[in-house]
Amino acid sequence: MVKETLYYDVLGVKPSASAEELKKAYRKLALKYHPDKNPNEGEKDWDLRLNVYLSQFKQISQAYEILSDQKKRDLYDKGGEQAIKEGGSSSSFGSPMDIFDLFFGGGGRMQRERRGKNVVHQLSISLEDLYNGATRKLALQKNVICDKCEGRGGKKGAIECCPNCRGTGMQIRIHQIGPGMVQQIQSVCMECQGHGERISPKDRCKSCTGRKIVREKKILEVHIDKGMKDGQKITFHGEGDQEPGLEPGDIIIVLDQKDHPTLTRRGEDLVMCMDIQLVEALCGFQKPITTLDNRTIIITSHPGQTVKHGDIKCVLNEGMPIYRKPYEKGRLIIEFKVNFPGSGFLSSDKLYLLEKLLPARQEVEETEEMEQMDLMDFDPAQDRRHCYNGEAYEDEHHLGGGVQCQTS
Repeated sequence: MVKETLYYDVLGVKPSASAEELKKAYRKLALKYHPDKNPNEGEKDWDLRLNVYLSQFKQISQAYEILSDQKKRDLYDKGGEQAIKEGGSSSSFGSPMDIFDLFFGGGGRMQRERRGKNVVHQLSISLEDLYNGATRKLALQKNVICDKCEGRGGKKGAIECCPNCRGTGMQIRIHQIGPGMVQQIQSVCMECQGHGERISPKDRCKSCTGRKIVREKKILEVHIDKGMKDGQKITFHGEGDQEPGLEPGDIIIVLDQKDHPTLTRRGEDLVMCMDIQLVEALCGFQKPITTLDNRTIIITSHPGQTVKHGDIKCVLNEGMPIYRKPYEKGRLIIEFKVNFPGSGFLSSDKLYLLEKLLPARQEVEETEEMEQMDLMDFDPAQDRRHCYNGEAYEDEHHLGGGVQCQTS
């Protein structure tokens, strides 16, 4: 047996009702009394209907909140409403709209204001920073709760409910635009700027002028770990703008890597292009490379190891450090570009000697049917004329028109 049945009577259910029955009863009553769900009574009765709704819905929401919580329900069944008050349980909803919106997806104030917005900042860094790790200091301006008034905006007891919106922060008007047709308009209350409360100018905090928050400079130390990547995010939880009644959002730092003059990152690898001379490509070479941590390594190609133009080779463990495994590294990938000597770099007799040293070339057996053609430098800007025996001519496709026979 239960001591009292008032909360069950408010919802219109029996004391033995299940959780699902409680929820159904609540939804039904919420729709019955909500003024937005019954707009056909006319605009002139809006204020009256809103007052009635707030009074009735407060009882409905309080009853449902107690009975939907099994511990509070057991306490109520044993000792009634007095036991609930003595146990320190009270409605946690700031407005009846909040619990209504939980059920009907209205995005109520409790849902919207639970957490502040995140703030995103871009931090420009070098490839060396990502290779070696670094610490950067970032100066930001943020909102913090005023410590003079402890976020109240004025003296204790000076805050009053906005009479214009009755504490909801919103103004709702219903206009009849035709027989049986109404239009609902919702806007932010201009009197309280959507806060649902107001403070008399004489009682406002001198430090924040009633805004409850002040601007403050914040220095963040951003630690860039070895191996982090371009676009990676570093999050400072709870360091966003503060506002009374809200959990602060986060400050998110996005790393923006600047281009390096010689190296390109590709995952955990570093890629570079290296110019070598023909003699180096054929006879071997040694090339010094300065790494991102200012070491000098010598790249060696031994005599007899031919490097062709466009060849790609790599050096193991000289790429980027792997994130959170800084002692492991990727590869240094090198693409080779072989620079050939210009025309006339050797006299005919020395060319003959060079030819004797190089692998034999393939000889072509000429016949009378074959024609000899010389290679010429290609100029992409040259017009569409073909050269033949040094004389230019145009294709007849490109002539203005054919020659017509004269008739008499």
